[in-house]
Amino acid sequence: DDGTTGSGTAVIPDTDTSTGATGTTSEPTSGTPTGATTDEPTTTSGDTTTDTTTGGPIEPPAYDQWITVPLEGAVCGNGSQYKIFVNWHEGAKDLLVMLEPGGACWDFDTCSGKADLGAAHPDGVPDDLLYDPLTKNLSPLMRRDVEGLTQDWNLVFLPYCTGDVHTGNNVIVYQDPEGVEPDLEFHHNGHNNVMAATDWMAAQFPGTDRLFVTGCSAGGAGALINYHFFRSRIDAQRGYLMDDSGPIFPSGGWSAKLHEKIRSSWNVDSVFGELPRGYEIDDDFGVLNTHLADLYPDDRLSTVFFQRDFNYSRYSYERFYPDMTKEKILEYWAEDTDLMTALYDPHPNMAYYLPYWRDLNDSHCVSIISYLDTEIEEQGVDLGDFIETLLDDDKPLVNYRESVQPDEDN
Repeated sequence: DDGTTGSGTAVIPDTDTSTGATGTTSEPTSGTPTGATTDEPTTTSGDTTTDTTTGGPIEPPAYDQWITVPLEGAVCGNGSQYKIFVNWHEGAKDLLVMLEPGGACWDFDTCSGKADLGAAHPDGVPDDLLYDPLTKNLSPLMRRDVEGLTQDWNLVFLPYCTGDVHTGNNVIVYQDPEGVEPDLEFHHNGHNNVMAATDWMAAQFPGTDRLFVTGCSAGGAGALINYHFFRSRIDAQRGYLMDDSGPIFPSGGWSAKLHEKIRSSWNVDSVFGELPRGYEIDDDFGVLNTHLADLYPDDRLSTVFFQRDFNYSRYSYERFYPDMTKEKILEYWAEDTDLMTALYDPHPNMAYYLPYWRDLNDSHCVSIISYLDTEIEEQGVDLGDFIETLLDDDKPLVNYRESVQPDEDN
């Protein structure tokens, strides 16, 4: 994909630079759902299966409830069927795409579940995932029963079961370093699943007004890394991104070893090779942030996270540097944050929101559960205010970084 389709037209420089190698296994799939199902009986009129001849939209089986949609050819890490969850709202022209969080894996211990740090849904995605209260109420942005900016939008939830922040393009066999357990074949198929979902959404939601792509943790990283593919394929007039607690830091900092590891385990070079000509990513993953800002100058792009996040920071450094303590990990996190904010500051269509600490989930994921304790008191804003500005094209974006709060996180 050259990024020139749909209303989200990318700005492609006039250059002869080669596009680089494209991963053959991440070519667009049809995204045709093998069926659309609900956990409870639903009475609908009209056809509830995709017209595979025209690729046209399906008739929503129901409004304002979650519908399970398996995607043909899309698989989880264990090779089982991948599926997405869709919540139509009658008459809606805006679309929220939420990518699920859930850790990451890149070796035998993390992908087999032996390690303390691992990834979500190693046994695949259950059909009733969105009937689980924790998942259903993951974010105020996903809820119909809470007054909010996206309450009346169409909603699509992309589960996470590939251990690769929705970004991998590799089938790999991991071997037990102790030689005890059998080999583990793992499908880091996240990018292909995203492409299948995106093709399905492009057919299902033509003529979208606003497209808001977000997620937290692995979902946040996946939202940013795949934003170009969502934006260039889904016909939307305006685009918005909020990467919550899954920052892609510059590789010149402490995240370099993580980037090197996932480069080999997940084959992310093949994904980056699909970016438009002139926007290649070689040694520095962090330039993806500014590439997106340049590709989509009229879109509004953001990253949010807590400065004392002790979850994503552990994934970033704990397995790559010796003798890691909490304070050392958070010191590395702060230094990488400095590099990231320096990238963002010159760009008027990019913004960050960085509160200090919250006594919930190790200060990980700002947008989950509620916006309680997400405020930056010294500037009189909370995450809800930041999102309201993000989605308001008439307001300039503002960067927020809370000062160190010495009485917090003791």
